[in-house]
Amino acid sequence: MGCALRLARQEPWRFIFSFMYQPKTYRHWIKDESLVPFNVVVKETDLYIRASTNLRRKAHKLVLKYRSMLEEYIKRNPAFLTSLEPLTIGEDAPRIVKEMARSTSQVGVGPMASVAGAMAEFVGNELLALSPEVIIENGGDIFLKSLKKRMIGIYAGKSSLTGRVGLEISGKDTPLGICTSSGTVGHSLSYGKADAVIALSPSATLADAAATAIGNLIVQPDDIPNGIELAKGIEGLKGVIIIKGDDMGLWGEVKICQISESGQGNLNKRE
Repeated sequence: MGCALRLARQEPWRFIFSFMYQPKTYRHWIKDESLVPFNVVVKETDLYIRASTNLRRKAHKLVLKYRSMLEEYIKRNPAFLTSLEPLTIGEDAPRIVKEMARSTSQVGVGPMASVAGAMAEFVGNELLALSPEVIIENGGDIFLKSLKKRMIGIYAGKSSLTGRVGLEISGKDTPLGICTSSGTVGHSLSYGKADAVIALSPSATLADAAATAIGNLIVQPDDIPNGIELAKGIEGLKGVIIIKGDDMGLWGEVKICQISESGQGNLNKRE
């Protein structure tokens, strides 16, 4: 703990991004051979991207641009980095900062709860000028623009549903943010113990914030209905999947497909 506190004082940006690190075992759970895969790594930002051509140089420049905006804003407004509650943002703030603040204020969490989704979304939207299809994964949060149906495998840690079920996404429903929060996988900050909360929204920034807020409510399977009720009240959210142990709850425009016969699980679908 002492080491972590020293890191927080000396390099708060590095500490937060290290704290939000997620394992990369799920990176190949979107099956596709038609797009070109490449990685962009800048400090703690680690994007796995697929596009029609190798756009690494352009993506790298975009990551530098948006990281610089965030870093400079945080230097002037350090509370943006550390607050666990919504913050009011001035009109002179960069667009990515405004979007993070707006989305997290909508669900009642701190602005950095949406940083991974925001980075994927802002980089992805600019890459669409160069590629008709773009898939970006950033720490378990996905920005997806596709011209065809995609199947995304769900990773929920030790839950028996990991590798057993997936999300089916129609191309006409993209661009789409598909963001995951977990209280049992990785080191992301969550007050809950959900194995996975996956939120879907046209805004990956909002999906990331919503997944965090909903995940904070899930300590045991009986909390799944409470998470679904919160999801229903979030304007702009298209759907949610909540997994705790062998139980799964669904709400909204979510199409689940089975990708493996193994494992046991209970499906609690709520409309």
